[in-house]
Order: sequence, then structure tokens, then C-alpha cells
Amino acid sequence: MLGFLIRLLPFWVREPLLIAVGSVLGVRIMYLAVHDHEWVAAGLGMVFLVFTAIRIHVVVRALRARRNPSPAASADGAAADAVAQAGTGPRPGPATAEKDHNAWGQAVAAVAVFGALGAVLWVAPRVMPSDVSTPQPASCSGGAHEELPKAYKQTPRPVTGEELCKTLNRPDLAKLLGTPEETATTASGTNNTAPLTDGRVANPEAEVAFDTYTVNVSATYNKLTTDQYVKLMKFGDETDIKTLTAVGRPAVFSSAPTMKIEIDLGSGGSGGPVEQGPLARTLTVALDRNDRGGYCDIVVWSKSGALPDDSVLLDIAERVLPRIPERPA
Repeated sequence: MLGFLIRLLPFWVREPLLIAVGSVLGVRIMYLAVHDHEWVAAGLGMVFLVFTAIRIHVVVRALRARRNPSPAASADGAAADAVAQAGTGPRPGPATAEKDHNAWGQAVAAVAVFGALGAVLWVAPRVMPSDVSTPQPASCSGGAHEELPKAYKQTPRPVTGEELCKTLNRPDLAKLLGTPEETATTASGTNNTAPLTDGRVANPEAEVAFDTYTVNVSATYNKLTTDQYVKLMKFGDETDIKTLTAVGRPAVFSSAPTMKIEIDLGSGGSGGPVEQGPLARTLTVALDRNDRGGYCDIVVWSKSGALPDDSVLLDIAERVLPRIPERPA
């Protein structure tokens, strides 16, 4: 149907229209093909450009024919002039000039209209999402409107789970993890209190998950120093313990297995027993440079068990810890 309608258009409207559409689509497809390394699309764009070149050649030949009429057409024109001089008919010159003017006007109008349409097609992907189905990064949820526990009302106030989540859920977090093409699937923050403290110790927590890695950051506002924490590690399941200084504060690396829980919702059973999951790598950093008590844990793990280099946790610490106020004296 569209092809039939195009064939009904006058030559000086149809050909500029085909040239405008073909050039815009050809250049756009070639640009996207080169950008995305899609050689099939590059071939399609080349077809549009070749088609446009053929239409340009047709228009050029038509223009040359109008400027340099054939001998037969000249003879016809001379005969028309003789008839006009004999007084038997009007001179065709002005009508021909008017026809040329109308043809050029139609051509210019067609090129202008479809040039504008082509500009819209070119600019639209830059100002609007290229694919509405593209998943958007997860935003922080949870803990925004809940009442803070009493432990968070002390002076100075501990950082909240929502604040931790916004600090952790950075646009460059996936790049820091070595997976820049991924987007966060979930992001959350909670205002917990430390276990066995009767709600007196604030323990905010934030977690951001990607397809490959999951990152968890928590802060514990107790009086346990990093040196004391390292001594406690020796009685736990932690391995690969390594002390260091991170962001000018005492810190320690450690590894420990995560917990794996399976819940069977189909049969109504409670699922199997708790098992050890993949290994997680943790960087524990003191809440202040003088290590007066309290610490921040940065934990990374993956379902496959693969772990990033320790330098990744240090990079995350350099960006997260400055947003957590140091514990005053």
C-alpha cells in the first residue's frame, strides 16, 4: 500500500523523498552497526545507502535532461515558436518556466519536511530511552519511613540503613566490581540493632545485588576495637585473615562461608537444613582513625563462589567510609 502511494507522487516529490529517507536511515543504521559491531546491520545500512545513491543518479540525469533538451525536443520547441509567431497559439515559454518553478518548489518542500523528520529520528534515541524493556537500576527501598530504634537517637546519631544504601548504590559500583555492563537488581537498607544487645547497639545495614556479585555494608556502633575483633576471629570460621590500614584506619580482611537455606514452598515442607553457602570476602574497618570502638563491614560474595580481588573491597571502602561520620572522642 505504501509503495503504491509513493508511486502516485510526482517525480520531483517522490525522488527527493526517497533520497531523504534512504540517506537518514542508511547513515543511522551504519552508525549503530559500527557502534555495536553488528555487521548484518551494517550490510542493511549499506543497502539503504546504495539505494539512495541510485535515486540521486536518477535525479541528476533528470536535471541534465531538463537543462539540455534533446534535438527532437528542440525541434518541437522551434515549431511551437513558429506557430506562436504566426499568431495561431501562445508561446509555451512562461508555462514551462512556471512548471519548472513548481517542480523545484515541490522538491525543496519535500526535502525540508523529510529532513526535519530525519533529524527527529536521529535525535530521539539520544534524548529518550532506546529500549523501554531495558532494566533500570534498582533504587534503595525499605527503612525510609519506619521509626528508628532508640539506639539511633544517641548523639551523634548513627548512620541509617537508608543512608548507607544510598551511599553504597553508586552508579559506578558495577564498574568497581569489574562488571560494568550489569545493573543493580535489588537495593535495600535496614535499621537493625546488634544481636544480644537488647537493642542498645545500632547496626544499620545496606545491600546491593547484581547478577554476578552481591555487596553488603553494615556498621556496628559498639565498643569493640579492631584489635579485639581480630582476636575473636581466631575462634570463629574466618580464614585468610590479613590486617592492614584502609582509608587511614585499622582494618582486617577475612573470609567466611555464607549460609544456604532452601525453602520448599511446593510441598508445604520447611525445606532442608541450613548449609554452608559460597565463600564471602569481608573487609572490616574501624569507625574512626584512633580505633575507639565500632567497625564497618564490607562484604562481597557471589552464587558461583567467585570473588573479586581484595583491591575491589578497598576501592569500595574509599568511596563508602568517608560518608559515614567518624566516631567522636
